[in-house]
Amino acid sequence: MTAGVAKPTAEKRVTAAGRRAKTVTTHAAATPAAAAQAAAAMPVVKMVGSSAQQALTAAIAPLARADDGQVAVTVDDLTTGTEAAYGGTQDFVTASIVKADILSTLLYQAQQSGRPLSSQDEALATTMIENSDNDAASDLYADAGGPAAIDQANRLFGLTETTAGTAGMWGLTSTTTDDQVQLLRLIFTQPSVLTDQSQDYLQGLMSHVESDQQWGVPAAADDGSPFMVKNGWLPDPATGRWEINSIGQVVHDGQRMLIAVLSEGNDTEHSGISLVESVAQAAAGAMAAAHG
Repeated sequence: MTAGVAKPTAEKRVTAAGRRAKTVTTHAAATPAAAAQAAAAMPVVKMVGSSAQQALTAAIAPLARADDGQVAVTVDDLTTGTEAAYGGTQDFVTASIVKADILSTLLYQAQQSGRPLSSQDEALATTMIENSDNDAASDLYADAGGPAAIDQANRLFGLTETTAGTAGMWGLTSTTTDDQVQLLRLIFTQPSVLTDQSQDYLQGLMSHVESDQQWGVPAAADDGSPFMVKNGWLPDPATGRWEINSIGQVVHDGQRMLIAVLSEGNDTEHSGISLVESVAQAAAGAMAAAHG
């Protein structure tokens, strides 16, 4: 186990020698004015379109049944304004997709303080998102104020079904696909409690993840179209089975979509990735077909 998560060998690391020693800081509770500002700027949760929901359910139900119900997906089609989900409120462990949440929290805190991220934290953020580095995530999780600060930020973000991992175990944060799409709205749409500058920063990192991590949700993207992604993968130390998760934005059939796929109990890392990609493709295809 690392400080944040049971770490697969595929996860990338940077050495502690490459970082300066840091003082861990905590953050005070948000003021009433800040809370009011956040509430006013929150993205509006969209109504589920019945035709899209029916199409997505029909497409995903066979895949979920074949996997004993250990997979869920939520899609927000930003082009049509329609959202649909299968198992959207089912709990999963985040593994490394929580790194997008950690950085969102830090960026929001920086906005509130009127100070940008330090150059050191920017360097850590790059390795945390682009390389999925665990040591960088542990440092930034502490800098953000730990689980209490992440939970506080998530309440402002509208993530009502996400609970941060305690004792430094950020990878054991629990969440749902509905909440992960809400996080994606925070990152990719306005209104948002994140400024355009903060959103652009996060999107830039998610568009440059390492080539061997460009799997999952990007499987649903049109050929040659840009995509932005953060993945998570984690073997259960007790069972050896894999948590495989993917969140991001793609363009599918010309429609801009936010997609979150979470899964657990996969026999291998490879089989979990294949499942997540199949679900992402089927879900995106169903959403596009519902409005074709």
